[in-house]
Amino acid sequence: MLEDIRLEARMTNSYTGYAQFSDAVMAAMAAVPRHDFVPASMQLFAYANGPLAIGHGQTISQPYIVALMTQMLELDNDATVLEIGTGSGYQSAVLAQLVKQVYSMEVVEVLGEEARERLARLGYRNIDVAIGDGYLGWPEHAPYDGIIVTAAAPYIPGPLIEQLRPGARLVIPVGTPFSGQELMLVEKGSDGGVKERSVLPVAFVPLIHRQSD
Repeated sequence: MLEDIRLEARMTNSYTGYAQFSDAVMAAMAAVPRHDFVPASMQLFAYANGPLAIGHGQTISQPYIVALMTQMLELDNDATVLEIGTGSGYQSAVLAQLVKQVYSMEVVEVLGEEARERLARLGYRNIDVAIGDGYLGWPEHAPYDGIIVTAAAPYIPGPLIEQLRPGARLVIPVGTPFSGQELMLVEKGSDGGVKERSVLPVAFVPLIHRQSD
């Protein structure tokens, strides 16, 4: 799996600007047992460099994309991170290797409850999972040192930008399954201004929005 990540990083460098990922990110990818985060029927494919279905119309992202999005956040070990789209908890577990605290939100209740139980069983103590609409963020713990969204939104939700600490980054796929999606890097300046950059064409499941902003 790690060699596949390294190879794809080199192949996509002209898009992303990342010919390789940091030792810390690669160590985090190596430390998380991906097979524990996929259904039993997918165990044989757990470490293949591709997305896998986890039920309820959701997926676990391919390892390369998990590593890339993690790298793009440029986090340190004292960071507090918000993840939108817990899924099976895999991205949460990778982040937990690198930062002080992960807050993760999942709109599909059964997935969120399963992820919470799984992460606790595997010994992750710095991840809190909530069931809720990720478009609204988790304001109680804001501001965040980084925000990562693991499903595609048609636009960048305003509450997520508001909950981002000045100087921090938001990584989010933007677009729809029918018009194309781009992985976006959003940087919030010290003055509160926002810069956006498209990094890579991607294909994610849609981010579910169940409440109005």
